[in-house]
Amino acid sequence: MVMPQKTRNAPPRAAAMLESLRGLGYSTAAALADIVDNSISAGATETRIQFDWDGLNSRISVLDDGCGMDDAELESALRLGDKNPLDARSARDLGRFGMGLKTASFSQCRRLTVASFKNGSQSCLRWDLEELASRQDSDWLLYEGPAKGSRSYLTPLEDKRCGTLVLWESMDRIVSAGYTADDFNDLVDDVESHLAMVFHRLIQGPRAKFKLLLNGKAVAPWDPFMTGHPAKPWSSPTTRHPTDYGFVAVQCHVLPHRDKLTPAEFDENAGPAGWTAQQGFYVYRNERLLVAGGWLGLGNARAWNREEAHRLARIRIDIPNTADVDWKIDVRKSTARPPVSLRPRLMALAENTREKARRVFAYRGTPAPAQGNIPIEQAWRAERVKAGIRYRIEETHPSVAAVLVNAGALGPLVKSMLRVIEETVPVQRIWLDTAENKETPRTCFEGEPNEAIVEVAQVLFDDLMERKGLTAEEARKSLLRTEPFQKYPALVAKLGLCT
Repeated sequence: MVMPQKTRNAPPRAAAMLESLRGLGYSTAAALADIVDNSISAGATETRIQFDWDGLNSRISVLDDGCGMDDAELESALRLGDKNPLDARSARDLGRFGMGLKTASFSQCRRLTVASFKNGSQSCLRWDLEELASRQDSDWLLYEGPAKGSRSYLTPLEDKRCGTLVLWESMDRIVSAGYTADDFNDLVDDVESHLAMVFHRLIQGPRAKFKLLLNGKAVAPWDPFMTGHPAKPWSSPTTRHPTDYGFVAVQCHVLPHRDKLTPAEFDENAGPAGWTAQQGFYVYRNERLLVAGGWLGLGNARAWNREEAHRLARIRIDIPNTADVDWKIDVRKSTARPPVSLRPRLMALAENTREKARRVFAYRGTPAPAQGNIPIEQAWRAERVKAGIRYRIEETHPSVAAVLVNAGALGPLVKSMLRVIEETVPVQRIWLDTAENKETPRTCFEGEPNEAIVEVAQVLFDDLMERKGLTAEEARKSLLRTEPFQKYPALVAKLGLCT
């Protein structure tokens, strides 16, 4: 006879459990993004986030025009663990664990009030951690209605036929001793940058599916891929990869070098974390950004790091919301790991994109091939040897070749000088300066007046005609295939013309 298994009922203590859930690691911006997700899943076309400064009594509210919730639905939404993350859900649903509203809010505040309007009736419930903490061994108590003195904060909902308002009060994780109005305003800016990135595909363009406002101002989308910019050197076609949970779509991008952007464009497209940190994969689910940059643990012998040389590489991945388990999406929707079956393909795409981005970075935005796919005559070449890479002056470069041909008795001395230059290239200094300044050193006559560029180009232009017997037109074409003069076609076009 099989004896029945002895069990014990061990429910968590409400106050202790709720305090523990506060430590999941949400930033304010990420927490608010989770609240906005609920608005979108509820069919909202507009969501308004309001920051109100009042010292320790400051508050944040999120108001949407979604379908709203009746009393039973609101209670379900505020109950922890009410939905099983393994249950099937709508293909457009942005949630998974049924915890975001609570855990995101608790991470920022001690009082969470949610009021909702549906079918002509309004319901209001709240979690109040201070109230629960004051009770010994309190149960999981939801309070009906707003806290004393807070009813007026819910009045914006009264103008809606349907919708929901989420109110954060007692925001001890945001406003603490010494926190000022300036700090609060800086937080608004941080939140705006984050939301502009996370929801950019939903709020951009004349056919935007959704409108997001922060303190009454529409949040402008931040597109990580600089779609449509004329200086963008490369984008791949979108590829679709079948999996057991649906298709995964991938598109690779290399962004323009700084030399191809205005200072304002360079700053705007750096992203909230800056150019180097924003490189890598961008993982989306239902057009909502989950992961913004990084290489998802991929690499060869070891995982790739974010490096200056690859900062122009960004890769978009779209996964269905049926992929959460396989991609290990966490509660905060901030981390993802590609399944083993996709890693080789993503590795190959990333390696190709990283190499293209590295070339654009190394050549300061100048593509290697010139007109008609004729290679640029470069002044330096990288020579791979057993011990690594050496950098050599390219003696076939027209400017170098002209000196060697005309050196005569000075030929050995000139070659000796070139060898000294090759052996003393300050590689480590260049590497350190690039890492510290987050930019490659100035080259290609950058900052020089046109007269200085023309003076150097004219010498080489004259040599090409005199020594090689080229016509003026042929000499100009040759210069357009010669580093660094290919960057100045307008100046080259004027060489040899009467003024």
